Amino acid sequence: MQIQTYIRNTLFFIAFVAVIFSVFYGCQTTTKEMESESLWRNVYDTSVHYVGMQTCRTCHYAVYETYIKTGMGQSFDYAKREKSAADFSPENALVYDTLLDFYYKPYWLQDTLYIKEYRIEGNDTIHKRIQKIDYIVGSGQHTNSHIFCINGYFYQAPITFYTQKHKWDLAPGFEKGANSRFKRMIELECMSCHNGYSDFVDNSENKFTSVKTGIDCERCHGPGSLHVKEKMAGKVIDTSKTPDYSIVNPRRLNTELQNNVCQRCHLQGIATLNDGKTFFDFRPGMKLSEVMNVFMPQYEGAKDKMIMASHVERMKKSKCYLESKKMSCITCHNPHISVKYTEHKQYINACNSCHSNTKTQKNCTERDHERTTFKNDCIVCHMRSNSSIDIPHVAVTDHYIRKQPYTDTLQNKITAFLGMSCINNNKPDAITKARAYMEFFERYTQSNSLLDSALIYLDKEKELESIKKQNKDYIRAYYLLNNFSKVAEYGAQLKPEDIMDAWTAYRVGDAFYKLQKADVALPYYKRATEIWKYSLDFENKYAICLFANNKVDEAFKILTFILSQNPDNVSANTNMGNYYMQSGDLDKAILYINKANDIDPDYEQNLINRAVWYHSKGQKENAAKCLKHLIKKHPDNLRAKLMLEKI
Repeated sequence: MQIQTYIRNTLFFIAFVAVIFSVFYGCQTTTKEMESESLWRNVYDTSVHYVGMQTCRTCHYAVYETYIKTGMGQSFDYAKREKSAADFSPENALVYDTLLDFYYKPYWLQDTLYIKEYRIEGNDTIHKRIQKIDYIVGSGQHTNSHIFCINGYFYQAPITFYTQKHKWDLAPGFEKGANSRFKRMIELECMSCHNGYSDFVDNSENKFTSVKTGIDCERCHGPGSLHVKEKMAGKVIDTSKTPDYSIVNPRRLNTELQNNVCQRCHLQGIATLNDGKTFFDFRPGMKLSEVMNVFMPQYEGAKDKMIMASHVERMKKSKCYLESKKMSCITCHNPHISVKYTEHKQYINACNSCHSNTKTQKNCTERDHERTTFKNDCIVCHMRSNSSIDIPHVAVTDHYIRKQPYTDTLQNKITAFLGMSCINNNKPDAITKARAYMEFFERYTQSNSLLDSALIYLDKEKELESIKKQNKDYIRAYYLLNNFSKVAEYGAQLKPEDIMDAWTAYRVGDAFYKLQKADVALPYYKRATEIWKYSLDFENKYAICLFANNKVDEAFKILTFILSQNPDNVSANTNMGNYYMQSGDLDKAILYINKANDIDPDYEQNLINRAVWYHSKGQKENAAKCLKHLIKKHPDNLRAKLMLEKI
């Protein structure tokens, strides 16, 4: 058996030896590559499946050994000491959120990483939560962020280590009062760019059955089962003469498709999926627009403001790209070799391949003294490091190649918002544009003008085949505008059982609920949970609506299900506490109330419940203390103010 295995592996190696050196360095072909047709046989054939990086490693060992050291290869792994780039010394490993008044301390206990959240009042610790960390995301070149998992549900912890500044701070998006603490879900879009394709639970938002540890070979080459099958059968292609079409070689794609491979993740913006598509559906060799359209906000001024992972968008602004028509990411980068181990002259040579700098032909117009000072390094002047607007404490190479004095201050200010521009598709339809505006509103800027623009684009699409899509999209737009009457108007045209989109069903149900029509809302909430059984937020709202319809036993079952999935769900614990208070079982009620308080000491409804519980026990002083704390954290809560007055 061992001899057979040895022979088989040896044959693998021989079969692949001609392939290894051409994977990224073969000649570029000019084949016709169109949507839904390709010479590469692993692009559109859905029977071709992913085999995993360890299978690739069997024959491509040398490539694997260098690739695994790249930022992509190191993008995601278990929380191990050797994975972490962070400083855990007592003087550095502490973060304080001044707005929410929480301290965060990361620490190792033996070989397990924890993050402790606590709050101090006077000399007393009045709140403490300790969360075990399961994964570290990020190679450590710029950051290490921290992920934890509860029964397959993935969440991000609130602090990140920023390697370049050698400091801990709140994670990106958790700053300026937006600290969601331990509730930010790691959804498929996040996971699919920061990691290899994982096993995702389809009817969920953030539940996975298993995850990879790093971006793997097939993210750039496509699924490899056909390639492996043919090599095992002895079908070997001399790639010095012709491509091996059993698996995509990005170097042999045309320039646009090369860039589409990279911009799947290095074009960070507002990604709007096409109807019926998921983040799993893009394969190298496709146009990205077949699966999704990626939009970026455009501004007057501020040409130096950039998003960290927007390398392709920045490159496409460059004169080098616009005039060459052949420039792609792999013009300069070998994705199999880490930038840390790439000789700097490789990038200079890439510049000189078009911009010759000889005594007879001098393309650089900088003075000789400055050129000598900076050792004729094109990158220093033309691709300077730049801070990003989305990730604090980080500077990355700006891929917007342009002529600029070295002394530029990069302080341009935004003077006006111009609109959303699709980077990977010159002609997105009006509905897709509308979705981009709504997504930008939800994620970044709650300006109603964005929703006004969305509605204008929706109104432009009046073809009959667009009506169903419009219904869904109008519901979303008016829901975000808090125009629940309009949502109900559109929702009433849809039978709950005919709705196939969980968010649409949820928004219609929530609109009716807010209009105090809980009986009408119930079947829409139910439909949302039928589509996404493992969306715990949807399940919780369904349970609340069941309570409102006096279906107490059914609501109890839903809450029990939620807590079986995630015992730290603050909403379910709060509602379970309320259930037992309504049932008259105050002893059980306080167990859930206290649990919810341990999870989130500022949760509004639970503080109300806690005050009611204390009041029912005759502990008015404690009830008043709860209400005062609630009003301090949520000053607009009128109910708490009225309750405090009565006490």
